[in-house]
Amino acid sequence: MSLVGLEQQDLVATLTLDNDAKRNALSAALIAEAITALQSCRERGVRVVVLRAHRGVKVWSAGHDVTELPRSGRDPLAYDDPLEQLIRAVRSFPAPVIAMIEGTVWGGAVELCLACDIPIGAPNVTFAITPARIGVPYNPAGLLRIVNEVDPSVVKEMFFTARPLPAQRALEVGILNHVVPEHDLERFTYEMAADIASLAPLSISVIKEQLRLLSNARPMAPETFERIQGLRRMVYDSEDYREGVSAFLEKRPPRWTGR
Repeated sequence: MSLVGLEQQDLVATLTLDNDAKRNALSAALIAEAITALQSCRERGVRVVVLRAHRGVKVWSAGHDVTELPRSGRDPLAYDDPLEQLIRAVRSFPAPVIAMIEGTVWGGAVELCLACDIPIGAPNVTFAITPARIGVPYNPAGLLRIVNEVDPSVVKEMFFTARPLPAQRALEVGILNHVVPEHDLERFTYEMAADIASLAPLSISVIKEQLRLLSNARPMAPETFERIQGLRRMVYDSEDYREGVSAFLEKRPPRWTGR
């Protein structure tokens, strides 16, 4: 059974997350299909991709599939993690990717939405970044990408509280470009996609790549990188990490000890 649908009309392609039974959790299997679909779009010369879930969903994506996290002793969000691969594929795709969002967005799916070039949401959208609910660290590349898009004080609040951020607030702080009523969301999104597809594709592709490269143009001393990795290792080697993953899988409240 396919986990990601792919359709194309003219020069606009649609990638639809299609695993409602697991709330579109970003499993390795779903991500592999999404990356393959993006590669197909690249080969077809698609000029705009719309990334969406099924119409009317309550959960756009539940984020990283926690059942696939290592239990302890290994970095849960390393460079070769499937979600990291998908985010890089979206950011390096040579045409704009529009995220059309309904319902709640959790964990790593928030970063996926931010990796898209133009996030558009319905009024019922909420965004929650939730590593503190499970006791996992967050990778520095992901943190930097989020801070590049959203005010650091808002990023801190989202990480520290794990509370859902409503659509209007997400619009104000730059997570969303537009908030559009549910009944008008598809029309608005696909009209924008058609407008983009009608413009000079090479110009848009080069500008997108320039923006990606410039957003990464921040030097970091080796000592700083090593310090960051050491801090993350403290978390994924901890008792709290093992307890957080276990509690999530056992559907019970975690018992944090800070060790």
